[in-house]
Amino acid sequence: MSAFTNHSQTVFEVELHNQDVRECVKENRSHDIFDDRWADVQTHEVAASDEGKALAMIENTYPSCDGFVVDQVKRLF
Repeated sequence: MSAFTNHSQTVFEVELHNQDVRECVKENRSHDIFDDRWADVQTHEVAASDEGKALAMIENTYPSCDGFVVDQVKRLF
């Protein structure tokens, strides 16, 4: 996901994986919904006014109740 920003937004790089997929892959199974690539860390860029809002956007798209786990958040610019 690419992010375009304006003066009031910062770009954050968010690394996340899906713990449910990771467990399935360890057992040589595939998750019913999510691709096996989610067993590995995926990187997404988010434009938001602060880190909390960036994390809220990620949670909205990749909810923790579906097994998604944020590994790291970096401020890019």
